[in-house]
Amino acid sequence: MQNTIAAPHVSVSNAPRVAGKIARIALGTAVLAASSWISIPLAPIPITMQTYAVIVIGALFGARLGSLTVLAWLAEAAVGLPVLAQGAAGIAVFAGPSAGYLFSFPVIAAFVGWLSDRRFDRGLVRTFGSMLVANAVNLGLGVLWLASFLGWRRAVIAGFLPFWIGGVAKTVLATITITMYRSRSAKGAANLR
Repeated sequence: MQNTIAAPHVSVSNAPRVAGKIARIALGTAVLAASSWISIPLAPIPITMQTYAVIVIGALFGARLGSLTVLAWLAEAAVGLPVLAQGAAGIAVFAGPSAGYLFSFPVIAAFVGWLSDRRFDRGLVRTFGSMLVANAVNLGLGVLWLASFLGWRRAVIAGFLPFWIGGVAKTVLATITITMYRSRSAKGAANLR
């Protein structure tokens, strides 16, 4: 008797759900690329709106789809699409000074998404707290990697100090975005009843 491995099966009834997820991933990667192009060029790490987009996508898409969306965006960059800050792309970017920040993005999308999936981040204070922690993880992993290039002192000066105020500002903006989205969604659902 011959052993066979069954191929993954997408039933006709699941097709719209799968198509919807693919469309969300495509939209998410487009938003991430656009957020990358909004940047202030600093050396060695530019200031961008990427962290804002990553945490919003995590909160809206959940842990699994949010992190998958971020990984798809990073894969686009790895194959050469100019979707990162200042049009950066290619494998070399993932070994450069900004790689720690890039590697943190799927982690923080999954973290914020995990909290969102469990409805832990409901309410202004909890939403702000989850996104602030995500920004801190982003900066921490970014500085950790950058220290291998510059040493600890210079990594903190170049990779943390210029970004922490912006991180708080992005956290506030993301909190407002998610709170408004959830409020409108709740009103829309109430109107359908």
